[in-house]
Amino acid sequence: MEKLFILFQHLVPQHLLSRCTGALARLRHPEWLKNLLIRQFILHFDVDMSEAVEPDPGQYACFNDFFTRPLCDGARPLAVADILCPADGAISQVGEIANGLLFQAKGRFFSAEDLLGGDAVRATQFQGGQFATIYLSPKDYHRVHMPVAGKLTATCYIPGKLFSVNGVTAENVDRLFARNERLVCHFETAHGPMAMVLVGAMVVAGIETVWAGQVAPPPKRPVTLDYLTLPQSVELAQGDEMGRFMLGSTVILLFPEGVMRFDERYLAGAATRMGEMLGSYQ
Repeated sequence: MEKLFILFQHLVPQHLLSRCTGALARLRHPEWLKNLLIRQFILHFDVDMSEAVEPDPGQYACFNDFFTRPLCDGARPLAVADILCPADGAISQVGEIANGLLFQAKGRFFSAEDLLGGDAVRATQFQGGQFATIYLSPKDYHRVHMPVAGKLTATCYIPGKLFSVNGVTAENVDRLFARNERLVCHFETAHGPMAMVLVGAMVVAGIETVWAGQVAPPPKRPVTLDYLTLPQSVELAQGDEMGRFMLGSTVILLFPEGVMRFDERYLAGAATRMGEMLGSYQ
């Protein structure tokens, strides 16, 4: 079944399927169909609606509004910690960026340079540093928050494939996260640079940021913006929302060498909850 699933992903028109899913997720009428989709999703994935500001599934204008639903005040209290979990989900991998490589799964690696869209200069900043790959499942809260306070210095949208980003695919598709569509966000923090990479996936209808709105899918070409040269300045506090996914995907964090260490609880497969302690500065 795993081999068939991987073969299916290679053969299916990934972008067409994802865009069709996106159109369905934006559907507002007929209302009965929209409500049916939301309620069936809640039942299938056992979504906890008691945390949502609006617990009634029928009150959402479309599936996307339900999927990116805000949570009640206090649902995700922020720990007093140097570095916070940016999202609900599970650790896919965590560890050192050794020789410029990030561990993917089962002997598979991908380079920081490839992940960052071929930016060798910025990739060098993270040589010997630490990374964490966090997978957001369909049932999770799908807004992504800042692990530390930071000033946005640049973004790079990178077009690519739309493979699934679950564990099975990570174990069977080379350079998965460096091949998929993604948005790289570079921040300057009190302890140096930090990169947050929002990775798209099959049936993920889009990626949004709080400062630019929907940034994927734009035209299928790389788009790099240097925010230090733009009149728009973006500074976000620790715990602030920075982006969201239209359906589930993955966030990858990169930190420089000698800056931080992850809490020992966070091994591959460990659950994450937005706002909990993720790590501390050295």
